[in-house]
Amino acid sequence: MPAAEQGRADAAGTQRAAPPGPPLPPPQRYPPPPAAEPHWPAQLTVLVAIALQVVLPERLTAGPTWVLPTLEGILLVGLFFATPHHIAHVHVLRRRSALALVGLASAANVYSLAELVHFLLHRNVTSGRQLIIAGTLIWLTNFLLFALWYWELDRGGPGHRAAGADNDPDFLFPQMNDDAIQPRGWRPRFVDYLYLSLTNATAFSPTDTMPLSAQAKLMMGLQSLVSLITIGLIISRAVNIL
Repeated sequence: MPAAEQGRADAAGTQRAAPPGPPLPPPQRYPPPPAAEPHWPAQLTVLVAIALQVVLPERLTAGPTWVLPTLEGILLVGLFFATPHHIAHVHVLRRRSALALVGLASAANVYSLAELVHFLLHRNVTSGRQLIIAGTLIWLTNFLLFALWYWELDRGGPGHRAAGADNDPDFLFPQMNDDAIQPRGWRPRFVDYLYLSLTNATAFSPTDTMPLSAQAKLMMGLQSLVSLITIGLIISRAVNIL
């Protein structure tokens, strides 16, 4: 065999006998694709909040008992026809209507709380049962409405999250801290915001989910304040009366 061919053969054998390189890295977990978000949990939450407002005593409502729930019901019907099943893309009019609905219901609930505190401080209250019922209704409404606020405000709202056009996150959920728990790009759903609202309303502070943006901190602080007034002042006074 000529020397040149022998050299090429030796080189090929050397290459074949070379030790294997470093192991390949594990496959990367890519973020899930954007997915449409069901609208019915938010619609059901609004319905329950409206029902709680209807059963409040008339002296704690702004105007006749039926006025604000009727306006809220009209807005809810409009939202249902705009997105009856799923939210799959950014819908500016739907989001503005939803924020107007939640804002109207929240203003009515704060008014009811102010009237109840005024009644408590300036009247001789003898019925602790009615006070407990009214305070419980206001607290439950507050818990439900702030879940809607968080759902509508985080990352630009459900339309932005569903379309994959998220803004910077307003809340740091536990699933966002470790890619081994959930893949990068995980997006919260309505139940996550409902749980966030419940824990903030009962603990008066963040628990496992931290606020990141200024608006998230303001919203959580306002909810804690309303919840603290409702539980700390009204419920405790009612228990003393009983």
